[in-house]
Amino acid sequence: MRYNDKELQALSRQPAEMAAELGMRGPKKGSVVKRRLVKLVVNFLFYFRTDEAEPIGALLLEHCRVIHEEPNSFSIIMSSCGGASFSTGMRSRR
Repeated sequence: MRYNDKELQALSRQPAEMAAELGMRGPKKGSVVKRRLVKLVVNFLFYFRTDEAEPIGALLLEHCRVIHEEPNSFSIIMSSCGGASFSTGMRSRR
């Protein structure tokens, strides 16, 4: 399924089913943990810089696995392109 930038930006402005500030690490080995606002809308996980309203990226949560790693962290493993790692335990917004 294809989405254009305008559709994704409009979807990212919808009310979140769940949102939180997380430390986010990308799929590359040795990536630095960065603090991001993460927002779940339908089956998209949007992530934002904490001081910006526009998303800097989105993960389509289809064909993926969520793995509990430590007491306060989990990974999302995408079947097609590596994974993204998130550490939780920070403030949750709902």
